[in-house]
Amino acid sequence: MVSSSLTLAAEPTAQRPRRLLIALGGALIAATYLFLVIVQPAEIAGGMGSTASLVSLFGFLGGGALLVGGILPMLTTSSLVVMPLGIALNIAIGQIAGSLGMQIYLDAIGTVLVAVLAGPAAGAATGAISNAIWGLFNPFALPFAAGAALIGLLAGLAARYGAFRRVYLAPLAGVVVGAIGGLVAAPVAVFMFGAAGTFGTNAIIAAFRSMGDKLLVAATKQGLLSDSLDKIVVFVLVALIVYALPQRAVRQFPFARTYRVLGTRTGIRAGDAAVQPAGK
Repeated sequence: MVSSSLTLAAEPTAQRPRRLLIALGGALIAATYLFLVIVQPAEIAGGMGSTASLVSLFGFLGGGALLVGGILPMLTTSSLVVMPLGIALNIAIGQIAGSLGMQIYLDAIGTVLVAVLAGPAAGAATGAISNAIWGLFNPFALPFAAGAALIGLLAGLAARYGAFRRVYLAPLAGVVVGAIGGLVAAPVAVFMFGAAGTFGTNAIIAAFRSMGDKLLVAATKQGLLSDSLDKIVVFVLVALIVYALPQRAVRQFPFARTYRVLGTRTGIRAGDAAVQPAGK
């Protein structure tokens, strides 16, 4: 009993540094976003050397790095195994969509897939790492790493609370997640890149600008429109993918088993939830 008590007491102590990193990362991201929205620096197209660009870069990337540093030690082996696949899907499909000048991005399919199978923490880490790696050859992706982490977190929470137990629920969750993602990404796009994007997204912004909207307002509206549509498509595609997977493969993930993210398809029995890990 003494040994068991010591073990239980040690676990929260070991988790404190990780939770502190996650809290600091979230606070830094929130502070950076509020700075850009409230202060609205004038250097909209000042490039990477402007104050607004440096604030965005270090604030969002630094916050994303702190989040990943706190999350990775908490992940299960199955989560760490599937994350490289999610990262590869994000970069490959996102790069193709961007090259074609599409009005949607499709660069979160891997993030949402990992989040549904392995949980919010794994999804957040997949999103952040994807954009960090992608940024090595596409600098436009780098400052959006924190936003990508948020998408993974929200997708995992949506899966936990049943958004993928029915295919028709997935697009509803996609609308909500996309709208939040669009709101977060708009200030970064404006103050780091002058809202420059693909041919399709630029056309939408130009249309709103022609109606008299300021650049930040136009970019926010474009983000709400494009990101919501994008996440509808992404969430539906991921729902179809996970429903097509063999049940034995889905049951390899403690998060999917514990929270029955696909309903009865995970094959978990009522009494099994008590002995399964809670998932991240």
